[in-house]
Amino acid sequence: MSSLPPAARSRAARRLVGAAARGRFALPVCMRCGAVQYPPRDVCVRCLYERLQLRAVPEGGTLLAVTTVRVTTDPWFRARLPWRIGSVRLDSGPTAIAHLHGGCEAGARVRLELKLDRSGEAVLFALPAVETATMQDDRQLREFTQEPRGRNILVTDGSSALGRETARALALAGARQVWVGSGQSSPAFAPRAVPSAGATDLPNIMPLVLDAADPRQLQQCAAQIGAELDVVVNTADGFRAGGGLSPDGAALVRASFEAVVVGLANLAQAFGPALCARAADPAHGMPAWVNVLSIYACASRPEWGAYSAAHAAARSYLSCLRAQFGRAGVRVAEVLTGPLDDPAHSDQPPPLVRPGQVAAAVVELLRAGREEVVVGEVAQDLLARLADSPKALERELARGVP
Repeated sequence: MSSLPPAARSRAARRLVGAAARGRFALPVCMRCGAVQYPPRDVCVRCLYERLQLRAVPEGGTLLAVTTVRVTTDPWFRARLPWRIGSVRLDSGPTAIAHLHGGCEAGARVRLELKLDRSGEAVLFALPAVETATMQDDRQLREFTQEPRGRNILVTDGSSALGRETARALALAGARQVWVGSGQSSPAFAPRAVPSAGATDLPNIMPLVLDAADPRQLQQCAAQIGAELDVVVNTADGFRAGGGLSPDGAALVRASFEAVVVGLANLAQAFGPALCARAADPAHGMPAWVNVLSIYACASRPEWGAYSAAHAAARSYLSCLRAQFGRAGVRVAEVLTGPLDDPAHSDQPPPLVRPGQVAAAVVELLRAGREEVVVGEVAQDLLARLADSPKALERELARGVP
């Protein structure tokens, strides 16, 4: 039995993956006549012009007809029958075949979203135009998301406000069980402790002694909870200013990589096989691995050289995990955040990102099935400047421009 849906796509169709990963509804638009294209193609269906650009288009549409598939030769869909699909006339012009939410009926207005399926490809999903309280419980929708309700989740590092807020947000979102790890012990960083009572005042939160620096101890934790685990949220941060030519630069680089990159690798080695095994069972929703990273993983901040380099390496390592976990149907996602409003970043000018904002973003990322979310004005601005001119941004950061 295959754990992945069919993944054959043209290169033109794979242009939709980036929009789906970020939760945008964007389709190719002809730069000559303005015709919206679906399915994606290399030339305009109306005027044969070759310049097609991905642009945001209206999300609304009308559901023309509904088909319920009850027999199929595809092993992935066969394990999930019956399966509803429908033809939708988009407000932007084309008619498309989409996966259907159970609340959608022929003739009704619907809202289209680009979703990533378990194979990591972009697909259209039609939802009721008006959201309801129970909409996330739909059987087909849960194949494309990691809705926290009813899931067993591990938050790896509860020794920080970020980890505690994330655990609390997931518990309040309806997670069945949230384990909160004690974090990594490293002589280069402040001593770690098991999460305080403030993080465990909800009945579905449980402290867990977990040291990302100790592979043997991680394997013991995986043996204890791995069979029940649906989602891993890695909140290890390892922040220290410095690096480069500072007197302790090399030591900071080593400590930062141990905390952020080696810790990530150890966690993946311990809990990755359990997530992959969980993904093979159609009775469970799609498992996920979520990593919280600094936006300076995308563009180094010189005074935070060791920290930036470690998070950049972790982001690169996540791409490796995405390829390997993806073959089993496990979603790998990242939350990119600006400087946090905590003691480690206390010398930074506003606007700082509150840990609660990051926690809410983790919940929303899982609920929507996204692969990337960016939190905070600083992070949003930095990514816009990076897209405009990477070298200009490099010079601005070198001169201390926020």
